[in-house]
Amino acid sequence: MSTQPTEKNDFIRTIIRDDLASGKHDSILTRFPPEPNGYLHIGHVKSICLNFGVANEFGGACNLRFDDTNPTAEKQDFVDGIKEDVRWLGFEWAGDVRYASSYFDELYGWAVQLIKQGDAYVDLQSIDEIRANRGSFTEVGVPSPQRDASIEENLARFEDMRQGKFADGEAVLRAKIDMTHPNLNMRDPVIYRVMHAHHHQTGDQWCIYPMYDFAHPLSDAYEGITHSLCTLEFEDHRPFYDWVVQKVGFDVPPRQYEFSRLNIDHTLTSKRKLKRLVDMGVVSGWDDPRMPTVAGMRRRGYTPEGLRDFCERIGITKSEGLVDHRMLEFSVRKSLEETTARGMAVLRPLKVTITNFDDAVSKFNELKNEKTLAEFDGEALWLTQPKHPHLNMGERQIPFTKTIYIDATDYEIEPPAGYKRLSPNNPEIRLRNSYILKVNEHKTDDAGNVIELIATIDEHTLGNNPEGRKVKGVIHWVSATHGVTAFVRLYDHLLLEEDEIDASLAQNALGADADAFWINRHLNPNSLTVYQAVVEPDLAKAAAGERFQFERESYFIADSVEHTQSSPVFNQIVSLKDSFKPE
Repeated sequence: MSTQPTEKNDFIRTIIRDDLASGKHDSILTRFPPEPNGYLHIGHVKSICLNFGVANEFGGACNLRFDDTNPTAEKQDFVDGIKEDVRWLGFEWAGDVRYASSYFDELYGWAVQLIKQGDAYVDLQSIDEIRANRGSFTEVGVPSPQRDASIEENLARFEDMRQGKFADGEAVLRAKIDMTHPNLNMRDPVIYRVMHAHHHQTGDQWCIYPMYDFAHPLSDAYEGITHSLCTLEFEDHRPFYDWVVQKVGFDVPPRQYEFSRLNIDHTLTSKRKLKRLVDMGVVSGWDDPRMPTVAGMRRRGYTPEGLRDFCERIGITKSEGLVDHRMLEFSVRKSLEETTARGMAVLRPLKVTITNFDDAVSKFNELKNEKTLAEFDGEALWLTQPKHPHLNMGERQIPFTKTIYIDATDYEIEPPAGYKRLSPNNPEIRLRNSYILKVNEHKTDDAGNVIELIATIDEHTLGNNPEGRKVKGVIHWVSATHGVTAFVRLYDHLLLEEDEIDASLAQNALGADADAFWINRHLNPNSLTVYQAVVEPDLAKAAAGERFQFERESYFIADSVEHTQSSPVFNQIVSLKDSFKPE
């Protein structure tokens, strides 16, 4: 019996339902407004899923608008990467991509309007003076010497700013509100500054640029955004959002709603600190698989379905909290379980020589039955196995040879309690998809490390259980002569923990070097482990970006940058299982 999907219910969706039911809005229009000064990370994924998600759910639309008001920090590469990320996550924006810079003429006109209304003035103080005179939570601000200049003086100075007659930092345009306001964001905030910088969209047309807090609400209003959704750190900015939209005089102003940002344990969601990781060489780039950027997660092998499922599970609230990173891994693992082909890879190869291989395979033809899908070519017994145990994903050919590799952790001379694999006291085990193997001898090096096993196989157990005894345990293996060498990367948390109190103390102590101090203090030295592994031939044939389950190991993806069939490279996506249980 089919069931209807559960209706999503959070405070934002409740507001939208009420607005549509009351007739306040006939339809909804949201927007995703990234600043193109970096790559998107997991926190942005939550915002993308919310803004595009509610638009889809309520038959509305969502704009993609780049708030590109700071040309010194923005790049076209970031613009292109963000568009790719949004589409990869499974969303499409309404119409063409939009830019705040497309509205620079209108924004300039609105700034002039505010001056003419007596609601804005040009300040000739330095940025440091403006900051110092802003006041604090316990002290009111000090008015600028230019605060009471005439409208004519301000119009002339603003035109001089526009014509490039001021150097960077020599003049700004400020909204004229209240220097005693308890909200510091309302103490005559700067709305335009001089920046002699080339813009990736407008070139050298402008040498003054609007501030984000000025351009953002007016761009929302100009586009007809009905519900402007942002994270809680913008809650204190909402009074100015409402002030500037009201002062310019939009008939149907947008309304800003704030929700809690995404905080995941062991995970950085600070764009500034992520940039420091790249600049310090801690990671290989913004797409390093350890990075929580969308580019990094995509290269890591996370799926868009898994990320969308994760965002649905964490929900939308106004309460700040810390999300268990295992919930993200659970959602990604859930999306992989029934979509990835299987394969065998030995990360820590231990050679096994099968002394009765020739005798066993010589009897293969007389012992095989209709259930035995294998062929012997004189050197290797080629076993035919499905790529997935439940889905029709085709078949793979696995070579079984006289010498194979098993994982070194699958044999212990003195096994710990509860150990269920090979040891001198437990010499028999099933080789996956193949025979029962019995270890008769082990060889060690001068340091006592096991370097080779001498074994036999039970020739009657290919596809059959042994008679008269029970063999416990199954291990994976790869042919030593037909297997392919591959680099396999295992990942742990990039940072051991994120301690915001320590970060605050470091900021006070070290100033500009605080981020580097914090990163070095919390960096996990074991975040990346690289193995020179051996994989079955079919895995080496993988295309870049193809995902697999390495049996008994983890889920992996063929690296999108470095993987080739002649030199395979695989990145771990997530482990096969975890103790985490979603509510």
